Amino acid sequence: MSLFSKPKYSTVVVKKKDIPKGLWTKCPISGEIVFNKELEANQMVVPKSGYHFPISARERIANLVDAGSFEEMDTGVKSADPLEFVDSKPYQERIEQAEKNSGVSEGVVSGMGKIHGIDVSLAVMEFRFLVGSLGSAVGEKITRAAERALERKVPLIITSASGGARMQEGIFSLMQMAKISAVIARLHEAKIPYISVMTHPTTGGVTASYATLGDINLAEPGAMICFAGPRVIKETTKQTLPPGFQTAEFLLQKGLIDQIVSRLEMRDRLGDLLRALYLKESPAVAAG
Repeated sequence: MSLFSKPKYSTVVVKKKDIPKGLWTKCPISGEIVFNKELEANQMVVPKSGYHFPISARERIANLVDAGSFEEMDTGVKSADPLEFVDSKPYQERIEQAEKNSGVSEGVVSGMGKIHGIDVSLAVMEFRFLVGSLGSAVGEKITRAAERALERKVPLIITSASGGARMQEGIFSLMQMAKISAVIARLHEAKIPYISVMTHPTTGGVTASYATLGDINLAEPGAMICFAGPRVIKETTKQTLPPGFQTAEFLLQKGLIDQIVSRLEMRDRLGDLLRALYLKESPAVAAG
């Protein structure tokens, strides 16, 4: 063997350690990368951009009410299939799948709770259940929530997130708009406060009825709030739509929305409004 022969080296391939999945989320507005635990601790609001990711009805309730105060009601009210509707699959199968995916039995969670010690009747829509569509069961549960507010003389709060009327129920769905609006009119007559909170998205028959009938109409930043979608309106009117059309910010300028409130401030803002509207307390004035 030559004294100057080259030594033989073996090649070792070192695999780069995989980055664990599900640890972070990218903000669709700013591109910011946020750790999921930080995002969850911040109510799914991106700290820097303020972008609001969707949350479930139960998460929203937990963020709003006093700890341990919420009592869920009307859990037995579920959708029937009056039209025996079938498209690519039977309506009943869609309901069963929606229940499995969302963890709730219908497109709204309702009951009684307290916000800063004030009793309220609460109905929070669940978008993950058939895009929060307004069916007869959803309409019944919201109507009962309004009737409880009327009976107990406590404020009503409805948080909306909906794709509109549930087509699989036809006219049974559409009649819920009038049904809920009628009981809200009774609340107005009795001078019992109703606060509507609109989140992304609030559309269709929900927007055209109870979502915009509040004594105070609130919305989360950036929420799309409309009856028909922008594409349908543009094709119908043959006109170019204004920038930001159908956002909460645009509707605030036009007077449909009273305030835009971050999810992080919603509980305290509701508390202030409830004290002013229900307890008739004047807002506290800071000492100068």
